[in-house]
Amino acid sequence: MASVCKVVNTLTGALVNPALALIFAAGLLVFLFGLVEFLWGLSNEAADKQKGKDHMLWGIAGMFIMFAAWAVIQVLTKVVGGSLPCGGLYS
Repeated sequence: MASVCKVVNTLTGALVNPALALIFAAGLLVFLFGLVEFLWGLSNEAADKQKGKDHMLWGIAGMFIMFAAWAVIQVLTKVVGGSLPCGGLYS
């Protein structure tokens, strides 16, 4: 069972956590792009402002989804990982 813990630790540390961080960063960039687009559109047409608002909304939604995925993984790690013989996934 210790080998299972080692594999799960490796996958989580090498793939899952960086992927979540990368997608969260992409959501932040979309939000910031929408903010710049919105501010740039203040003096222009209303369509530019709406596009900026839409990008900010999707950026926030993406960051929320990634935070929720990270939280679910943490809860599962604590619940399932505590019952593994190696003392948890992050030990």
